[in-house]
Amino acid sequence: MTGIIFKGIEQEKFSVFRFYVARANRIVPALSVLCLVLLSFGFFYLTPLDYEALGYYVASSIGFFSNIIYRGESGYFDAVAHEKWLLHTWSLSVEWQFYMIYPLVLVAMRKFMSIKAMKASVLLGAILGFVFCVMATYYKSPSYSYYLLPARAWEMMIGGVAYLYPLEIRENRKKLVEGVGLVLIISSYFLISEANPWPGYLAAFPVLGTFLVIQAQRNDSLVTSNAAFQRLGTWSYSIYLWHWPLAVTIYYFLLSDVFIYIGMFLSVLLGFLSWKYIEKAKLRNDFGSPFDCLKCKPAYMVLAIGLLSGFVYLESGFISLAPVEYQSLIELSTPSPYRDDCHLEEYQSPEYSCEYFGENITWATIGDSHSVEIAYALAEKLKASNVGLKHFSYSACKPSYKEAETFDECASWYNESVNYVLNDKKIRNVVLSHRFTWDLFGGDGFDYPEIRDQEVTEEVARMTKNIDELINDLAKNKDNVYVFYPIPELNRNINQLIGVSYLFGMEMDNIVGTDLSWYERRNRYMIDHFDNANYPSNVHLLRSQDAFCDEEKCFAVKDGVPLYYDDDHPSIAGAAELVGLIE
Repeated sequence: MTGIIFKGIEQEKFSVFRFYVARANRIVPALSVLCLVLLSFGFFYLTPLDYEALGYYVASSIGFFSNIIYRGESGYFDAVAHEKWLLHTWSLSVEWQFYMIYPLVLVAMRKFMSIKAMKASVLLGAILGFVFCVMATYYKSPSYSYYLLPARAWEMMIGGVAYLYPLEIRENRKKLVEGVGLVLIISSYFLISEANPWPGYLAAFPVLGTFLVIQAQRNDSLVTSNAAFQRLGTWSYSIYLWHWPLAVTIYYFLLSDVFIYIGMFLSVLLGFLSWKYIEKAKLRNDFGSPFDCLKCKPAYMVLAIGLLSGFVYLESGFISLAPVEYQSLIELSTPSPYRDDCHLEEYQSPEYSCEYFGENITWATIGDSHSVEIAYALAEKLKASNVGLKHFSYSACKPSYKEAETFDECASWYNESVNYVLNDKKIRNVVLSHRFTWDLFGGDGFDYPEIRDQEVTEEVARMTKNIDELINDLAKNKDNVYVFYPIPELNRNINQLIGVSYLFGMEMDNIVGTDLSWYERRNRYMIDHFDNANYPSNVHLLRSQDAFCDEEKCFAVKDGVPLYYDDDHPSIAGAAELVGLIE
């Protein structure tokens, strides 16, 4: 792309408009067909909620802003990522945004600087872009750096540097340069894991490796010039488009591992067919003026797919066509209406925490995001007695009682909130709820049905001591302290479990989430700890499993009541069941 732009500028015949049209001809047709196939497939085989989400994501992909949408959602390798059919198009959006801006900047630069200075600017821009990427990854957010153009532009500019500053390498050293590049690319596979903030400085390994392979210019290379890899390279754009929806299909329909290999084969096959019958189609790009865009076929493809996906989204995935039983369960699997307003994602003084229903505030709830719906359901129950509740919750907050700020980002808030409750003489009853396994053992760390090893490290023992001290201090100052055992988690989002039951005509009044034995193994550390704890008599331990499980299974839907609104947070209805455990 840099070569096209610089050659055109040097020959004084570069057209930004024709450049855009050429990019649209290259990218849009194959993407449009994929989106159309997914929308058609989804109408018959996806649940209404998932179909609604598909419509939303198709619109963002065909509009080339999907990277911005995904940045605000889950990480690329989170479990929920495998539910998003077009997640991979984030990079296509970044690429499109870059090539919208890049030629405009270069054309503008040519007005007041020489070609040599422009080349130096591209090189400097790539270096500064890399520095910005590293700083943004470690000091702002890895998610920001992963998805957004400012932290990714340097990777594409490195390609421009390879064109503008070709290395003069002696023939007998080209193989060595290529080898070093391949080692950097391959080593990145072994050096980089989900534990590393990404992209950051580690992105230099695959990017510089690719740069060296290009600079080596070995057209007779066994690695890059063999027939198989040449074909894969030719079909790579379409393979890229199809591989991720196939991966999501395997996850969504719970297919066996053998389908991974079938999916790899289909990715290549569909990539080849897309290249042969869609990418190779000759589309005009010799338009003379912007008004000629009326003759640009990709523009109509974007418009058609955008309107169709928008209609799917506005119609809520055609949920009105689904059975009433399905609609009722989906309607009930909702979070607290106060979650956005009352649940904290960053520090805020406890004085501004939420009070529910009335001035007679004698109850309080403290915890992480799993306490939000419990607070609301309890407040609803207390409302009949004209009693109010104060709600303190902070997302993913570890129990940080008596810990310094350096212990956890929420430590100051946690201690201030507990002290507020301890010092408020009107508050006589306190409810604690945490996702203890997440807090103590470092996040999800498991894939169903595998169970994470619960190693009792010094930090785990320290947090357990914090929990005990908190409970005992509250018990000394309050009439009652209620502590929930860990709430059972699902292996999939409840909307998907309801949807699978709906799609396959299964019973919907009782939908199994996980095995009770899995829940007990998953949370055995805290279950054993609470089972053997010696708290004062006014501390009441509430077994969440008594509300959500029977002797063998833990349910996503029990007796027609959806107990969750996602894969681990209780719904309002589920929280009401948990509150029912309070005497």
